[in-house]
Amino acid sequence: MGDDELAELRRRRMAQLQSQQMDQQQMDEEKQRAKSAMQMALMQILEPEARERLNTIRLTKPEFAAGVEQQLVMLAQSGRIKQKISDAQLKDLLRQLIPAKKDFNIVRK
Repeated sequence: MGDDELAELRRRRMAQLQSQQMDQQQMDEEKQRAKSAMQMALMQILEPEARERLNTIRLTKPEFAAGVEQQLVMLAQSGRIKQKISDAQLKDLLRQLIPAKKDFNIVRK
């Protein structure tokens, strides 16, 4: 392999790495835009206490909180939410979404 071939391989590899880095930056920016749009929508949908409760839930169950946020935004976009959701309304919604716990009773004889 000559010096010219090696230089060409290096140039191609650098171009490929730069392209991947630019793609990653674009994806990160897109994710950030989507996240900020979601937060803006939630600010319009939820009262401050409800937003605080959802943020607290996000600390313990991030996947569950993300699902709830997506559902709330979808409901708002479809026009099914007419007014801001209060903390009590969010509690009721969360009770409906949380799967029922199974109780086990152990009886010793």
